[in-house]
Amino acid sequence: MSVSLDGATGMQMALSGTFDLIILDIMLPGINGLEICRAIRKTNKKVAILFLSALGTSENVVIGLETEADDYLVKPFKFIELVARVKALLRRKTSSQNDVMEEEAHRYKFADLEVNDYTKTVTRAGRLVSLTSTEYRLLLLFMKNPRRVMSRMDILEQVWGVDFDMGTNVVDVYVNYIRKKIESETLPRLLHTVIGMGYVLKEDML
Repeated sequence: MSVSLDGATGMQMALSGTFDLIILDIMLPGINGLEICRAIRKTNKKVAILFLSALGTSENVVIGLETEADDYLVKPFKFIELVARVKALLRRKTSSQNDVMEEEAHRYKFADLEVNDYTKTVTRAGRLVSLTSTEYRLLLLFMKNPRRVMSRMDILEQVWGVDFDMGTNVVDVYVNYIRKKIESETLPRLLHTVIGMGYVLKEDML
């Protein structure tokens, strides 16, 4: 924990250090808390900022929150309320970070093709691609296994949930469906046929 008693030192600490939470008074000597908060937010949108201030009118609170502070507590206050506000801000920060990490863990990229299994969206070269649920499951299988040749039996088992030859060309049909949606004359092929073996997601070497 670091403490500063004036605005200039406080701003220097806030901008040069790494913090989970910053508590600011508005009426600081030199540089006031509002200026410090604005300076922080220019480079750091993630750190939690809590104002503690004797300025308790609605206008003061609004001005404080408009600087992108996360919370505003008016003096005098009970210490238990300050502790509760701090815990809530830190929980919110942790939850937000976990959401980002969880989404990133479910994001698959290959060349300019991206599948976000958190939001169930697909893009190719930045363009949104609309897939049916079966097409999506099939593409996700390839994205999880880039450059690996997948046999038709592998695909049937993992996408359709059957461990026998259905006696149809359902895999070939769905691969073609996906190709039509993610490929074009200006975009290189990513889903390739391996004759006698199956399909593979790889870069077009031509």
